[in-house]
This record gives sequence, C-alpha cells and structure tokens, in this order.
Amino acid sequence: MSDQKVLFVLLDEYADWEAASLAAALNEEPEGQGRRFDVKTVSLTKEPIRSIGGFTVLPDYGLDDAPEEFAGLILIGGNSWRKEGSERIMKLVGKAIEKKVVFGAICDATVFLGRNGLLNEIPHTSNYLEDLKETAGDSYTNEAGYLQQQAVRSGNVITANGSAFLEFGKEVMEALQSAPQEEIDEWYDFFKQGYHEYMNTKQ
Repeated sequence: MSDQKVLFVLLDEYADWEAASLAAALNEEPEGQGRRFDVKTVSLTKEPIRSIGGFTVLPDYGLDDAPEEFAGLILIGGNSWRKEGSERIMKLVGKAIEKKVVFGAICDATVFLGRNGLLNEIPHTSNYLEDLKETAGDSYTNEAGYLQQQAVRSGNVITANGSAFLEFGKEVMEALQSAPQEEIDEWYDFFKQGYHEYMNTKQ
C-alpha cells in the first residue's frame, strides 16, 4: 500500500457524489504499477459526519492529528463551507499551498477559497460568479479570472462546480499523475459517455 496520502476534507452535510468516484479511482491500482495513493478523510474533528445523501462517515483524522505530509488535498463541497468553524480548514490549506501539493476544491468549497483570497491570482471557476462575488466580498478581486467551465486547473490548483465531479476528478488525477493518461481518459469517458456508448467506441 502506498504511503502517499490524498486527504479529502469532508464537513458535515458534504456532497457525497463529488467525492466518491474520484476517491475510488485514486484508491485503485493502475495496471501493472502498484497502488500509488491512499485516500484518507479529514474533518474538523474525528466525530462522525453525515453527508447530504445521508451517509455517515467516521473521519480518519481531525484537524488536530491530520498528517503533515500528503500528496494532495481535496476540499469536497457541501452545506457547511459558509458556517462558523470552516475557517479552521485554512490551517490545512496553508500547508498544501506551502508544500505545493495538488490542491482541489469543488462546489461551495470554491467559495470558501474566494472568501480567503485564494482565487485572486489564478484562473478558476465556481458554481455561480455572482454568488462567489457576493459571498466573498472584498476578499475576491479576480472576476476577470473566472472561467465558465466545468473545471479549471491552474498549476497544482483545481476548481470546479458541483455538477463537474467527473471533470474535477480527471483534472485531479492528471495533476497527481495517478495513472497513465490512457487509463485516466478511459475512466472519464466510461462514466461521462455511459456504459453502452463507451463500449460502442471500443468495437
């Protein structure tokens, strides 16, 4: 098993559909290469949290015992990024930025980045520009850098809207080089096109 950890930050009422497919892909072993990453979950504490879909998760780590070394940090969207307490995640975000590891945020986690001034120097996206501007206020100064795309990668930083979990996953996997490009493309096409259409392309 790999000791390269990819940390998924899950807050209460997290968007489970944004996490599951990417986490599964990263936990898989690329053909003939051995498992490269070990997905772990982090929340504010190690107390159980519940997803929007009703799944209860016991986080691997709370903020107090989260690993110092990790290969990637993924902020999963949901209904708690605007709530009191979410700002504590900035300690972990700061480590990711300092270490220049792959760092992704999807759905309302992108608004969290905007509120903390982390979108002002990079191309990025979010759910809705007007909401991002209103919520982030003066902390957000990069409307010109907002792109109406499903997912945007700028260096090691990936942002995406809440419907773009496949595009987000593909960008994260490519940034981590988690598998050969052909395997990443196949993963994306299989789920994006659907089983029958994808299989027809293989005939």
